[in-house]
Amino acid sequence: MITSEQIRAARQLIRITADQLAKASGVGLATIRRFELMEGVPSGNARLLESIQRALENSGVEFIGTPDDRPGVRLK
Repeated sequence: MITSEQIRAARQLIRITADQLAKASGVGLATIRRFELMEGVPSGNARLLESIQRALENSGVEFIGTPDDRPGVRLK
């Protein structure tokens, strides 16, 4: 699972808006924004988080660490 902080950092790293991520992932913009406001792993549907993660990975983001041990992002 990815954290809210990783989602925000990944978007900034590849310079996309929440709206662009919503379109790329098929997840609603309000859901993206709600997930980004939470701390840690967002509570909600795991399938939606997987869709967000996959869209960011397809855009060149690599997720590193675990939610409990130095979570982060970097470019592939």
